[in-house]
Amino acid sequence: MVTAALTALARARGQSVAVVKPAQTGLPPGAPGDLAEVSRLAGITDTRELARFPDPLSPEAAARAAGLPPLDLTAAAGVLRRLAATRQQVFVEGAGGLLVRYDPAGGTVADLALALGAPVLVVAAAGLGTLNHTALTLEALAARGLALAGLVLGSWPRNPGLAERNNLTDLEVLTGGQVYGAIEAGAGAADPATFLGLARAGLAPAFGGSFDPAAFRATNAWQKERA
Repeated sequence: MVTAALTALARARGQSVAVVKPAQTGLPPGAPGDLAEVSRLAGITDTRELARFPDPLSPEAAARAAGLPPLDLTAAAGVLRRLAATRQQVFVEGAGGLLVRYDPAGGTVADLALALGAPVLVVAAAGLGTLNHTALTLEALAARGLALAGLVLGSWPRNPGLAERNNLTDLEVLTGGQVYGAIEAGAGAADPATFLGLARAGLAPAFGGSFDPAAFRATNAWQKERA
C-alpha cells in the first residue's frame, strides 16, 4: 500500500514513474501480485516483476523450494539503472524486510540499495514489537552506510490503542524525526480516486502529501481523551 501511495502521488505530480518488485513470493505464475495492486490503485502500467516463486517464503528459500534459480541481484541492479535513466521516479519494493536473503550468497535488498546508491524508506507496523524491529533495521541501514528516506507506518488502525499512540512518539525519537506517514488501514479497498486522497493524507510533503506527524499525533491523543 505504501508503494502504491508513493506511486499515486508521483503520478499526480505528472512524473514518469516505474515500480519494480525484484522478487514476488507466495503466488503461482499468472496470479495477480503486489504490482497488480499498485497498478490498480495508482493507475500505472510501468511495472516490473523480476522473479516469482510460488511458496510463501523468503526469496532465496522460495527459489530453493521450487527448484528455480534465485534472483540475480546484479542483473536486477542493471534493470533498475536502465529504468532510472529514463524515469523521474523508480520505486523498488522489497520482500520480507531489509536483510531477508535473495540468493544463497546472502544477498539482500540492502545490498541492492547499496549497489544503486538508493535511499531506503522503512515501512513499519504500528503496534507492539515495532520499536525493536525498527531499531534493528535502522542500525542495519547505518552500518551499511545507507541513507534513510524516512519511515512510514504501513497500516494505521481506525481505533489505535495505547501502544500505537505511544509508538508514534518513540518512532520519531528512533528516526530522528523522520516519521513521514501513516497509511490508513483498509486503504487498499478504496477506488483509485479515494486512494489518492488517502495517499495525500498519509504521506508527508517530501513525497507529495500533507501528512504532519505533530498534527497526526495530536489528533490521535485527542481521540484517546474523547474515548
